[in-house]
Amino acid sequence: MNLHFDLFDLKLFAYVAEARSLTRGADKACISLAAASTRIKQMEEAIGGKLLHRTAQGVNMTAAGEALLYHAKRVMQQMEHLRIDMQDFGKGIKGHVRVFANTTSITEYLPEKLAGFLTQHPAVQVDLREYLSEEIVRSVADGGADIGILAGDVHTGDFDARPFGRNQLVLVVPTAHRFAEASAMAFIDTLEEQHVGLHHASAIHRFLLRKAELAGRGYAPRIQVGSFEAICLMIEAGVGVGVLPASSARRLSRALRITTVPLADAWAERELKIVARNREQLPASARELFDYLAQPSEAPLTHPACPPT
Repeated sequence: MNLHFDLFDLKLFAYVAEARSLTRGADKACISLAAASTRIKQMEEAIGGKLLHRTAQGVNMTAAGEALLYHAKRVMQQMEHLRIDMQDFGKGIKGHVRVFANTTSITEYLPEKLAGFLTQHPAVQVDLREYLSEEIVRSVADGGADIGILAGDVHTGDFDARPFGRNQLVLVVPTAHRFAEASAMAFIDTLEEQHVGLHHASAIHRFLLRKAELAGRGYAPRIQVGSFEAICLMIEAGVGVGVLPASSARRLSRALRITTVPLADAWAERELKIVARNREQLPASARELFDYLAQPSEAPLTHPACPPT
């Protein structure tokens, strides 16, 4: 087999496959439908088999097409890494790393960890974004993120994965609240109370919303704020109750009239892990950050106030 696919061929095929349409794929590649059809046909001739099944509704991939799409995405990802790294070198920056993480990792672990790494690597840029763990896995798999930090029993396939830490979600109530003396509470039993939560876009809000929906209930906080500290201040004032990482809640309870109550739900105890699709294929700066973050974690931060999320 004598394959001579160029980068444009791979991009075109990815566009067509993702759109499930030769016409829309050709439009995205900025070439005519006839030219796109010819290129796809030449690719099929090169491998000696069909890549696409053409139907009246569009196109569907064959097994060979699925395999080609997988490799095309990997090549395009590496080319994007190359483009970013070369662009960054031109600006005096020696690396650009995309890190997607859940709320707890961003607020409890990463400030100190990233501060240490960036002090040692002043020419590296880190693009840090907050997502749900399932979204992080998809982004790492698709090349949207170099490194992911997630919680829970999310399936990560054959990713390179290392332990990152652990945390527990707890219920926070005013000290005089009727739940304050409880040994543990199921999340569903707290939903009869008014809740204080993080903003709609936060990963922890969407996580709790989904858990409530799975239990056939709604989760609509009475008020939503921008940080764990603000949640606890609202709870102290009697606005409602809230669910927070235990490390944040216990730290803040030293200065506020609030009480933490363990959640009885199995999902409340969460292992954190750092993942990459393939550590060896990461750009040098991303690989260095992955190794740095994978070092044994210290206890979560103990400063008196939570950073905003």
